[in-house]
Parts: sequence; structure tokens; C-alpha cells
Amino acid sequence: MAQDDPVVSAQWLQQHLGQPDIKVLDASWYMPHESRDPWQEYQVAHIPGALFFDIDGIVDRATDLPHMLPSEEAFAAAVSALGINNHDKVIVYDGKGFFSAPRVWWAYMQKLMSFMRHASTKRMFRVLGHDKVWVLDGGFPQWQASGFSLGSSCLDDAVLKYRAANSAVESAYNGESTNAATFQTEFRPQLFWTLEKVKHNTAAKVHQVVDARAKGRFDGVMPEPREGVRSGHIPGTKCVPFPEMFDSAQMLLPADDLSNKFEQAGISLDHPIVVTCGSGVTACILALGLYRVGKHDVPVYDGSWTEWEAQPDSDYPKVASTSP
Repeated sequence: MAQDDPVVSAQWLQQHLGQPDIKVLDASWYMPHESRDPWQEYQVAHIPGALFFDIDGIVDRATDLPHMLPSEEAFAAAVSALGINNHDKVIVYDGKGFFSAPRVWWAYMQKLMSFMRHASTKRMFRVLGHDKVWVLDGGFPQWQASGFSLGSSCLDDAVLKYRAANSAVESAYNGESTNAATFQTEFRPQLFWTLEKVKHNTAAKVHQVVDARAKGRFDGVMPEPREGVRSGHIPGTKCVPFPEMFDSAQMLLPADDLSNKFEQAGISLDHPIVVTCGSGVTACILALGLYRVGKHDVPVYDGSWTEWEAQPDSDYPKVASTSP
């Protein structure tokens, strides 16, 4: 477990599984057209002791956009309901290997409160945040391929915590009181971009914008998976499809290989970068890869193409197909 690396191996997790300060989260989520139910799959098989983190439940309830980052209060209430506190080491995985787990990694990086916030360097704040959350390299497929044991029954405690976490988010947005939080948060706005920040950047061009979607969707020649959304991209954006971040075994590439992927796409690692995708999930895979190469300050455009595409073309220009 390296302090400056965002992933841990299945072997490391197997050796440390069951320690009281190790908390494992199954953050599986699938695209709408895949017709897969991650909660149902979790109940059939999961890493022993893992709890389910509902990406579509622990969300901003004040928007119709899919799985947007919740408020600080709601996130703290949900994570506390899962029995996690700031001293715990959190390992996140998903059912594909590298897909939705980096989204939860990014959310923790956003929300994790530094106990050393009075320390003299900004770097200490980031390192402390990173020290507390990792993605399982290769995810659940790698755990299975390693021959490690599976949890094949869903304990009552896991069901109760899953429901309590979702209920805590709803209560927070309804202004209702929630149980005392065991997990404290401090918002880090430098890692979170809004629609207006992206709009400003299209003119200022300070940050390089990198899109994680498939090239066909980016170019406007393949349909988007969400009904009514045209394919295309934000002007000036470059495309690095998220599968380029890992190898055939769904393991995160070495730092040198990751650097080459971005440089080959015409992206300078010496200049600021912001990442985007369809709805803010796979952009976090690019952020994870960039973290491994030493860029720890990469923000994610949370609303991503789903939000941008829905805006008036006159104010939010697009390189897009003519129809959804």
C-alpha cells in the first residue's frame, strides 16, 4: 500500500481483510442499457465483509442529473450510517474491474476531512485524504481470479446499513435530523467543477478538457446510452477513452504507460487538466490514472456531457450530432 498510489492489490486486501480499520465497499454500478442490478449482484456474491455503496442512492437529491455528488451533510450522514469514520481505511471495488469504484474514490477525496488541516502545507491535506481511500486494482474480477473467498449471503447488518445510508441522504435533503455523524467532511472545491466553470474555461482555455467516453460518442457518430441525449463533445475537448487506463486484466497501467496515453492524445501533463465523460462516473477513472502519474489536483466536471448537452446551443456550444 503506497501512500502516493490510488490502488491496492487483491493480495494486499486479502492479507488485511477483517482488520477493524479496514472497510470495504462494493460500489458497482452499470450503464442503463446493461440491465444489471448491482444490489442484487452484491447479495449473490461479494468480498467478505464488504458493504454496498449505492451510487444512485447517495446522490444530490436536488437535481434530475444522474448520481451527482451529494451535499457534505448528506454524504457524512450516509457514510456514517455505513459505520465508517475518519480513522478507517476504505477500499472500494466494482463488478467490472475499473468502472464505478473510482467515482466513490473521488467522492471520498472530495469530502474527506483532514485532521491536520492546521498543518503548514497543502500537500499534507491531500496525502492524508489519499491515505484513507483506495480502489481495488482489477476490482471484483481480480479478486475472483485470485481464488479468494466470497461472501455469498447478505447479512441482515449489511441490508440495514444499505437502507440506512440511503435513508440518511433523503433525511438530509428533507431537512430532517440524522444520527450523529461518525464521518466528518470538508468540501474541496478545487476538485469539483460545475457547468459555469466549464463554460468559463471554453473561453479562457486555462485547463485542458479530457473526455473519457468512447471515441464514437465523442465524435458524434455513436449514440449516447441515455435517451434524448445527442452524442458529441464540448469544443476544445480531447478524448482519452477510459479503457486506455488499464490492461487486459483490468489492472491500472504503470505510471509511464499512463503518461504516454495522455501525451499521445496531445495532452500536456505540465498544464492543468479537467476531466469529463457522460455523467461523471468514468471521468473519475481518468482522474485516478492521472493521480498515479503525480497529478493530484485534477477536477471532475460532475454534470459532464449529460448536463452540457441539455443547455441551449447558443450559450453552451457543442460539437454534436444533429439528433439524439
